[in-house]
Amino acid sequence: MFPDLDSQSAALNARAGRCLAGGGSRSTIRTDPYTLYIREAHGAEVVDVDGNRLIDFINNYTSLIHGHCYPPIIEAVRRQLPNGCAFSFCHESEIVLAELLCERVPSFERIRFMNSGSEAVMNAIKLARAFTGRPKIAKCDGFYHGSYDPAEVSLISGAENSAQEDPPSRAYSRGTPQSVLDEVVVIPFNEPQHSQRILESHADELSCILLDTTCMRLGGNLVREDYLAMVTDVARSHDILLIFDEVVSFRLGYSGSQGVLGVQPDITALGKIIGGGFPVGAVAGRADVMSMFDAPVNGVAPLPHGGTFNANPITMAAGVAAMTDMTPASFEYLNSAGAKAREALTEVFKERGVTGQVTGVGSLFKLHLHDRPIVTLHDVGVSSESQSQVAALRLRLIDGGIFLGSGCFGCVSMATTDAHIEQLCTALAGALEKTGS
Repeated sequence: MFPDLDSQSAALNARAGRCLAGGGSRSTIRTDPYTLYIREAHGAEVVDVDGNRLIDFINNYTSLIHGHCYPPIIEAVRRQLPNGCAFSFCHESEIVLAELLCERVPSFERIRFMNSGSEAVMNAIKLARAFTGRPKIAKCDGFYHGSYDPAEVSLISGAENSAQEDPPSRAYSRGTPQSVLDEVVVIPFNEPQHSQRILESHADELSCILLDTTCMRLGGNLVREDYLAMVTDVARSHDILLIFDEVVSFRLGYSGSQGVLGVQPDITALGKIIGGGFPVGAVAGRADVMSMFDAPVNGVAPLPHGGTFNANPITMAAGVAAMTDMTPASFEYLNSAGAKAREALTEVFKERGVTGQVTGVGSLFKLHLHDRPIVTLHDVGVSSESQSQVAALRLRLIDGGIFLGSGCFGCVSMATTDAHIEQLCTALAGALEKTGS
C-alpha cells in the first residue's frame, strides 16, 4: 500500500533528511509524503525496498529507452569495466558513438559529449553566443531546459503571466541575478504572431532561439507547424541560431523530432537515451558552428570546454549498445506502443465517464483531468487545485502498482508489453473510481 508511513522507504527518507540537503539529490523525483527507494529494476518493472513491484512508465524520465538492465548494455559495460572507466586520454568508443549519431541525423556534422542534458543546453547556449558574438537568447515561456540560469528563466509562470502576450523574464531559482533575466527574451509557445513580434524586436541582440518541440507541460504534443515555420524563418532571416533541445524528443524517431518535423536546426542538445542509462549529454550541429570548440596548435579554443568524465568509456560503450539497437523498425515498434497506450487510456476515461484526456506523441503520454484543447500555455491548468488533483491521481496510481512521472507524465520503453499497458489501464480505472470524479 502507498503511502505506508511504517515502510522502509519512509524510514530511509527520514534518514536521508539528516544528511542530504533537501533529503536527496534530485528535486524532480520527490514524491509526497515520501519518495520511494528502489532495490532493483529489470525490464519495465522496479521493486522497492519494501518488496513492492511497480511497472515503470517513466524510465528515469525517458532516458531508459530499452527499459532497465537491457542485456546488450550490461554486456557492453561488463566488457569495458575491467579495462578502465575513466582516463585522461581519448578512447575509440567516443568516435564510434559520434559516428553512429552523425550518420543518422543530417544536421549533426560534428558532435561533442558531456555528462547531462543540462550541460548540453548550457554548452549549446554558450556555443551560440561564441559563434554569433551576441549576448541574448530566446526561449519559450514555461519550458524546462535543465539547471542553468538562463535556461531556467520563466520555467514557472503563474496563471496571470501565462495569458500575457509579452511574457516577462522571471527568476526560477532564488538569487538569480537581474543581469541573467535581462539576457533572456521570453516568447509564448505556439503563438506565432506574438512570438514573431517579440523576436524581431530583439533580433540584432539574439544569439539563438532555444526550442523544445515536445513540451511536457503542454502534454507532449508536437509544436504547431505554423509556429515552427515562423521561428525557423525569423532565425534564418536574422542570422540567429536555432537550437533544438532534443534531450527528451530524440526518442521520437531514428533522427529525433527534427527528422519527424523535417527541420534541421543549427545546434541540437542531446542527453538521456544516447547514454544507455549512464550520465550523458551532447551538443551536435553545423561544422562551422561547432568549430568554436576547435583549438589551434598551442592555443585556446574560442569556446573552451572541459569535463573530467566527458565521453568516459563506460557511458560511450553503453550508448553505442543502446543506440545500435534503436533501428528504424525499433522506433516504429516503440511509437506504436505509445499510440496503443494513449488510445487505451483515453478509452478508460470514456468508460468511467470522467472528464479527462491523454496527450502525447511517439512513445510519450500525459494524463489530464480536463478535456479542453492544449495548444498554448494558457490552456494548461496551473491552479494549485488542478495541480493537487493530478498529484493525487499519481499517488493512487502508485498504490495501484504504476509509476508515472510528476504531473502524470509517462513513456513506454522497448520493454513495455501489452500486458503492462493493460495493467496501467486497470490501475487508472481504479484510481479514477476513487477520485469520485
